[in-house]
Amino acid sequence: MGIAFDYAPERPEHIDAILNGLDRYNPETTTVFQDYVTQQCEDRSYDCYANLALLKLYQFNPHLLRDEPVTNILTKSLTVFPSPDFSLCLHLLPSYILSPPSSSNNPSNNPTPGDAPLSEAVQKLTILNNLLSGAKYREFWQTLDKDDLYADLIADVGGFEELMRVRVAVTVGQSCREVERGVLEGWLGLTGPPFEHFVREVCGWGVDDTRGVKGMIVIPINKENEAKGTVVKEEVKFDQFARVIRRAYEQPA
Repeated sequence: MGIAFDYAPERPEHIDAILNGLDRYNPETTTVFQDYVTQQCEDRSYDCYANLALLKLYQFNPHLLRDEPVTNILTKSLTVFPSPDFSLCLHLLPSYILSPPSSSNNPSNNPTPGDAPLSEAVQKLTILNNLLSGAKYREFWQTLDKDDLYADLIADVGGFEELMRVRVAVTVGQSCREVERGVLEGWLGLTGPPFEHFVREVCGWGVDDTRGVKGMIVIPINKENEAKGTVVKEEVKFDQFARVIRRAYEQPA
């Protein structure tokens, strides 16, 4: 059996009690969930079910919405790609936050949808999610490094870059047996000794410097990347063919 969607091994007891009771819809628990999001960012744990509960409270109580917990939840959800957690969180946000930034000036005092800092942050994180979904890992790191806003968004999430590299490595390990070193360097956003340390010590992969211009990264065989032949065998009795042939010669009534 697979792991239940609402399962989180590091979830505190008081959070679990709230999620399994009526208090999960109590606005007074908003601060409790917000503190829990901060805790997840600090200790590198992750609890999608609790984070969705907080976003649902924001949905019912818009006046309680805070920018920092929202961006932290979205940023944390990126660290578990290719799971659909980012999209789940995104669909609980109000439409004015999801609107793209407006290019026109707004003479009134009311904020135009898409002009708020939170809206811009959500748009930026959505770009990162789209790059990850399309397996454009090199572009992901290039985009992350070229905008200072990204540095602010990931600052609260401890070990964000390391977590992302681990997820990229897991995806690569499920689909490849060998990868050119230059290609994998782009996918991981690392070069030189840090790259070799990550590949050898964290991933447990081998480096073959005798092949190619920069060498090849050799990934051990696992149940995901192992090539297996599939034999399809169908047992069809001759009587079944006989009936088909007989009907072909039958005259229509």
